[in-house]
Amino acid sequence: MRNMILAIVAYAILTGFLAILFFTVPRADLGAVIALTLGLAGYDFIRNFREKNNN
Repeated sequence: MRNMILAIVAYAILTGFLAILFFTVPRADLGAVIALTLGLAGYDFIRNFREKNNN
């Protein structure tokens, strides 16, 4: 359970950092890269915890 909480906090920090970056430099191509980054990190987060729950 502690690992999941730490992972959620890490994802929130990543999201916050990228949000600050996007609002400081508002460009469409940067927004696409940020969306892709958050999507891949979220996918990895979900996949990692689904695998641990299945074992």
